[in-house]
Amino acid sequence: MQNGTSIKELVRQLTYQSKNRTTLFLELDQNQQATVLLRLSKNVQSQLIMALKKEDVLPILEHLDPDDATDIMQVLPKRKQKELLTEMTEGLQNTLSILLEFDPKTAAGLMSLNYIQVDAEEKFETVAEKISTHEQRTGKLPVVLILEEGKLIGFLPIKNLVFAKPGDKARKFIKKIATIRYNANSESVINKFLENPHQKITVLGENGNILGIIYSDDVLRLLREKEASNLYDFAGVNNEETVFGSIKQKVRFRYKWLMINLATAFMASFAVSLFDDTISKNVLLAVYMPIIAGMGGNSATQTLAVLVRGIALKQVELTTAIPILKKELGAALINGVINGLLVAIIVLLLNRDLKIALILGMAMISNLLVGGFFGTMVPLLISKLKKDPATSATVFISTATDVLGFIVFLGLASILLN
Repeated sequence: MQNGTSIKELVRQLTYQSKNRTTLFLELDQNQQATVLLRLSKNVQSQLIMALKKEDVLPILEHLDPDDATDIMQVLPKRKQKELLTEMTEGLQNTLSILLEFDPKTAAGLMSLNYIQVDAEEKFETVAEKISTHEQRTGKLPVVLILEEGKLIGFLPIKNLVFAKPGDKARKFIKKIATIRYNANSESVINKFLENPHQKITVLGENGNILGIIYSDDVLRLLREKEASNLYDFAGVNNEETVFGSIKQKVRFRYKWLMINLATAFMASFAVSLFDDTISKNVLLAVYMPIIAGMGGNSATQTLAVLVRGIALKQVELTTAIPILKKELGAALINGVINGLLVAIIVLLLNRDLKIALILGMAMISNLLVGGFFGTMVPLLISKLKKDPATSATVFISTATDVLGFIVFLGLASILLN
C-alpha cells in the first residue's frame, strides 16, 4: 500500500477505512506515520492513537517536533496523556509537560520552546557554541533571544553569524521582536501577526519572563482551523460536529437551526399567501418567484461573507458602518440593474410579457438592495451584542430577503397587473 501512495491518499484511506485503520497505519514507515498523523482530523487522531499500543505511539511522538507532539497529545484524554508521558524520554517528557499545562487556545498553547537566551554583551563565538549545542540536542536551529539585565530586548537573526567576527557582541546585530502575554487568546495572536508580518512572536509570562516562541506556521494552522470553524458556523453546524459524528450528535447540533429556518420559511409562506388572488390570476408569477428570493439571498450572503471577515479582522464595527453601507448599497444597485435588465430581457423573449418583465426587473433591483442592507447591518448589530455573526446572521438575512423580496415582487404585480 505504501509504495507510490501519496500522503493525501494515505490520509483519505485512514480517514474512511475505520475498520482497517490501525493495520493500515502500522504498515507505514515512521516518517509516513508522523506526516499522516498530523494531517488527520483531531477526531481521527484521537481514535487512532487510542487504538494503538504505547510502544507504537511513543516512537512517533519522539520523532515529531515537540509542538507537533503537543498538538497530538492535546486530542487525548488526560489519563492517556499521563500514561504516555511516563514512558517518554526525560527530555521530551519535560518539554511536553510544560506545553500541556497551557490552554491550547492561548498564546502559550501555541508556542514552541525552540529558543535560546543570550546576554547582549556575549560575544559571537559564545553565541555560536550555544546555537550548536541546541541544534545537536534538538536537531533544529533555535531563535536567539537577546536579554539585557534579564529583560528581553530583541533577537539575533542567525544569518548574521556569517558576517560577524568572533569578538563581536550580540547586541551589534539586534533586531526587534514582537511579544505577547502567555494568556492572550488566539484572536489576539492572529492580530499580532497581522501587525508584524514575516516575524516570530515571543510569549512572555506574568513577570515578563520568556516562555516560548510562536512561529508563523503555528498561526497558519490556527487560521485554517478558524476558517473551518467559521465555515461550520456559517452553515449553522456546530464546530464540534465532525463527519464521523453519530446520528444523535448530528441531530443535537443542527435541530435548533433547522427549527428557526422552518419558522422563517413559514413567514415567507405567509407573505406569499397575502397575494393568492394575484398569483392565481397570473400563474407566471409563481414560476419566477424563486429567482427573486434566490438572487436576494445570494447577494446578502456575498455581503455577509465580506462583513464577517471585516469584523473578525477588526476592520469594521457598527460605529463606522455608514461608508461601508453606502458602498454595499451602491454595488447592490448596480448589480440589481444589470441582473434586472437581464431577467427582463429573458422574460420578454420567452413569454413576451412586458409587464411581468418590468415587475421582475424592478423586484430584482429592490431585493438586491435589501440583501446589501441587511447583509451589512445584521452582522454588525449581532457583533455589537457580543454574539457571533457567522452563527446566526444568515437566519435573519434570509428571512429579510425572502419576506421583503416576495412582498415587493407580488406587491408590484398586484398594482401593475390588476
